[in-house]
Amino acid sequence: MEHEKIIDVRADEKFDQSILANYLRGKLPGSEKPLSIRQFGGGAANLTYLLQYVDSNAVDPGTKIDNVTEYVLRRPPLGPVAKSAHDMSREYRVLSVLYEAFPLAPRAFLYCEDPKVIGTDFFVMERRSGAVVRQSIPEPYQNNPAAPQLMSGALIDALADFHAVDYVALGLESLGRPEGFVARQIEGWYKRWHAAKEDGKEKDGTLMDELYKWLKNNQPQDESASLVHNDYKLDNVMLDLADPAKLVAIFDWDMCTLGDPLCDLGALLCYWSEPSDPDYYKSASMMPTDNPNFMTRAQLVERYAQRSGRDVSNIHFYHALGLYRLAVIIAQIYIRYVRGQTQDQRFASFGERIPLLLQAAHDIAINR
Repeated sequence: MEHEKIIDVRADEKFDQSILANYLRGKLPGSEKPLSIRQFGGGAANLTYLLQYVDSNAVDPGTKIDNVTEYVLRRPPLGPVAKSAHDMSREYRVLSVLYEAFPLAPRAFLYCEDPKVIGTDFFVMERRSGAVVRQSIPEPYQNNPAAPQLMSGALIDALADFHAVDYVALGLESLGRPEGFVARQIEGWYKRWHAAKEDGKEKDGTLMDELYKWLKNNQPQDESASLVHNDYKLDNVMLDLADPAKLVAIFDWDMCTLGDPLCDLGALLCYWSEPSDPDYYKSASMMPTDNPNFMTRAQLVERYAQRSGRDVSNIHFYHALGLYRLAVIIAQIYIRYVRGQTQDQRFASFGERIPLLLQAAHDIAINR
């Protein structure tokens, strides 16, 4: 049973399947069988494909059958991209070992940097199945009013547990530079903003400049370092179909690094909405927006503090930093659409979201 949307590969995101099949043959268990490729329809950045190896007598390789071996292929989005934000080699490096200490991380099996195979670098990882929550409650949980509360708790507990992983024991101590992490976030996203902003949007630029100055002047002292996921939110986790209190996987590890763990918590708050929020805040949400049974942002923060033992008294800074960062990510995606580097119509409205996100950051930081 599968609740992540799987579609035929979009026309502009196809590649030569026979070349990939030849490359993978003999490198993965089951790869001697015929290969069928479909695409996961969710997500707005990196492209994710379902690889299915089935016996030649299978009529419909897209149907779940007993003789199928499945993997997931991850590659960067189309068009010129910042490698630091879509780093397949980094994601492979993390996922090739993290599963040993943190079972919610899917295991990665191989990485390919040869663009002759599918046109860019990619890696292949194990397939996990379950429910992904986006704009509505998945069908298995719809008759369980406690489900939103349970998945809220599972989400925040997993984040605290991830931040407790001993990254040195996994050999990941060179993954990043924890010292000055927040300062580099502020400067790096500001630089990316100037590379991605759309001409003629002076008001957006003014809001961003004010935020940049406020963040620089209000940085907390460096937190004790941990692994940082850098894109932790409800639609990047997968839940057990039978139990909304149980996660089965966490995805999108391409920006994982070492740094201040509260940046993950602040980013999560950016995607988390409450029924009383104004529309401009809900527009950035990656969850059902008007369900009163989810934990509030304050409850998430309190539970994280209890489970992790960390000081969260400066969480408003990290929340504002997360919205500042999110506005730039949206701008990077939108400018690729404006320039015709992707034809995905989901991105057409992204330009309208940018000033709303910047205004939300102002309300949390400067205007609070």
